[in-house]
Amino acid sequence: MSIIALGMEGGGGGFTAPDASIFWEPLIGHEATAITRPVFLMVISGILVAWFLLATTKRRALVPSKGQLMTESVYGLVRNSIAKDIIGSHDFLRFVPLLFTMFLLILVNNFFGVIPPFNYPTMSRIGFPVALALTIWVVFHVVGMKKHGVVGYWKSLVPSGLPKGMIPAIFILELITDLFTRPVTLGLRLFGNMFAGHILMALFISGGWFMLQAGGILPVAGAVTWLFAVVMTLFEMLVEFLQAYVFTLLSALYIAGAVADSH
Repeated sequence: MSIIALGMEGGGGGFTAPDASIFWEPLIGHEATAITRPVFLMVISGILVAWFLLATTKRRALVPSKGQLMTESVYGLVRNSIAKDIIGSHDFLRFVPLLFTMFLLILVNNFFGVIPPFNYPTMSRIGFPVALALTIWVVFHVVGMKKHGVVGYWKSLVPSGLPKGMIPAIFILELITDLFTRPVTLGLRLFGNMFAGHILMALFISGGWFMLQAGGILPVAGAVTWLFAVVMTLFEMLVEFLQAYVFTLLSALYIAGAVADSH
């Protein structure tokens, strides 16, 4: 369903504001077994990322092409500014493929929200951010237990030197943070920003179109609303990039905490 068509729904030709129903777009099937639009876009994004990386690195040269330069710039951002700076030069390299893949996958799926004909940010469906957050959750716990041992890893949640009476309470709080707070906030932050941004853009575009079709002074207001929609689109692109960056940054931070010698 197009965003413009949303504003023309409703009885009596009145305006119907977009709501959460615009995020449910089944393409094949119904209910829980349906293959939805975001599932399709996630598959497309994987194909696009793989194709672009292969195409831009197949003929690497000392003087890079525009495509190679773009790939190397993004890779350098993740490798040096995120993985190396946060995890540290000793451990970071083995996590670069994971972080680089996460960043590109989230970035492309976020940008789908403002790129025709997709016009849908995949991460606005909560299942996708949750799946990525759980992947990071499993990774930082596994690598932490491999380095420090199972008992040593969980024992290190409590800082040394605490009074014995405070140890149980601090351990429970840290356990809740590690097992629940970190993955939930990591996924919800990405989901919430993509969901809210898409709703606002849909509201500006559909509302502006509705007013452009109305009489009197409303077409003027509709034109102003569409101008705001353009501004919102540019702002949303910035948010989409920042959310991919923040997700990757926090993932590296959690991994760094798990493999740190002082953990």
